[in-house]
Amino acid sequence: MKFRFILSIALYLCGVSVQTFGADALAWTAATCGGCHALQDPLYDQKPVDERANRKAPPLFYAGNKFRRDWLVSWLQKPDRIRPAGYFPPAHVVSGPDGDIVDETSLQQHPDFTQQEAVRAADYLMSLTPYTARLDEIEYAPGSISWKMGNLNFGKFRGCDACHRDAPDFGGVSGPELYTAWDRLQPKFIFSFISNPAAWDAHTLMPHVELNPAVVKKLADYLKVNGEDEE
Repeated sequence: MKFRFILSIALYLCGVSVQTFGADALAWTAATCGGCHALQDPLYDQKPVDERANRKAPPLFYAGNKFRRDWLVSWLQKPDRIRPAGYFPPAHVVSGPDGDIVDETSLQQHPDFTQQEAVRAADYLMSLTPYTARLDEIEYAPGSISWKMGNLNFGKFRGCDACHRDAPDFGGVSGPELYTAWDRLQPKFIFSFISNPAAWDAHTLMPHVELNPAVVKKLADYLKVNGEDEE
């Protein structure tokens, strides 16, 4: 009872109603996901930067502002690695004869959920929306761009492929793959995160390169076009 009460208060402060899910469902999600993921704001900006190395998995306290629900339900049932080198790449890289390689034996596999579990978790995670006002301020309407020009911009001009893959077999591995980004992430989140990643995570590994809105739009639109092309 004490755990449920504390959990209820914490979720209330995050804007989540216990009645929406029921105490048992909330307790289940917290117990299942909370061991690796931050489900409440951990105040990263008030901690030393080296705390980033000790995280087990990405924070989810703003999951409802970030993900698409249908993708969550599908992915949780058959999780495919999004970060080829893990959430903190330096911990999973070893020296090889031709340079650094990812030690895949050190990577943790996300558990498979049943459909019922996936729906339950997705419904809860999509209720975590502390940054709705931030996204409401974003003026981004998804558009189109030539795949060829978008690809050149992503790789040659902006250097995003140094850390990210925009195809399953091409690009860097220190950041999350981006060929499924459009299916996975909400458009305004993509635009906002590219614009200012530190606003979402004070200790993110993503560099803050000041880009004007037109440049950010080109990158976001490329992820859209590239995602459609992958289908």
